[in-house]
Amino acid sequence: MQQLTKAMKMVSAAKLRRAQDRIFAARPYAAALRKVLTSVATRVENITHPLLEPREAERNVLMVVVTADRGLCGAYNSSVIRAAEGSMKEQAELGRDYALYIVGRKAEGYFRYRNFRIDESFTGFSDRPTYEDARTIGRAVTKAFVDGEVDMVELVYTRFISAGSQEVVRRPLVPLEREVTAGGDGRPDEHDDGTAAAAYEFEPGPDTILDALLPRYIEARIYAALLNAAASEHAARQRAMKSATDNADDLITRLTRVMNRARQDAITTEIMEIVGGAEALRSGVGIADETFDTAMSLGDPE
Repeated sequence: MQQLTKAMKMVSAAKLRRAQDRIFAARPYAAALRKVLTSVATRVENITHPLLEPREAERNVLMVVVTADRGLCGAYNSSVIRAAEGSMKEQAELGRDYALYIVGRKAEGYFRYRNFRIDESFTGFSDRPTYEDARTIGRAVTKAFVDGEVDMVELVYTRFISAGSQEVVRRPLVPLEREVTAGGDGRPDEHDDGTAAAAYEFEPGPDTILDALLPRYIEARIYAALLNAAASEHAARQRAMKSATDNADDLITRLTRVMNRARQDAITTEIMEIVGGAEALRSGVGIADETFDTAMSLGDPE
């Protein structure tokens, strides 16, 4: 078992390095997409879009819960599930209903076993998600919001900070915050030299470009959450397998001491039995000689 857990720890460490590389590789795309989105939005007056408009009455909340497909990763899955349950309780106290989009078999099994209503389930890619997986989830989320099935969408996942630190977070996803399209403080982007950005001519129009960019921005945020969750899963599994390996080593040490003590006790017992037997034989021979001498002195013919 120690050899198995040690091998799993090494595999998780290798996967963690690749997952971190994927997070770093995805950041430039997300930053460029946000910059283009902001640049377009600041040049459109009175921007309106279904994905930007908050609902007056938020009656239904969709939660996208991101967990792993496999276990043996410590409290990684249970932490996300507890956060999702806590969010559902908060929404219920506010008189809101919930909808569940599950990512990962662990959350699916947990909520299905407890008879929660699961609207969509996405599994089989938790340890190595692709952008196409994020696109599939993004399309389902966008459709549910635009069609009026839900009034708000929330992401529940584990944010990767470092190999030794991760945290479960809840992030609003849809409707998108106005800051996304407001250039941060509401002003157009500026160059490093402080001059205002030049005006652009858009073909097709800015509204059409926003229609294409906003769903992609949602997909990019979901993809970032999936990548963070994957890296957090590998980090959690690495720590869990290291702990299991160390515990196995401690158990081997304790059992070895117990076995050595038992072997020593058995050897000591055998030595004592041999010594006792030898003493008994020696005592028996002495008694027999003494009896023979006594009989001869009495003239006993036998």
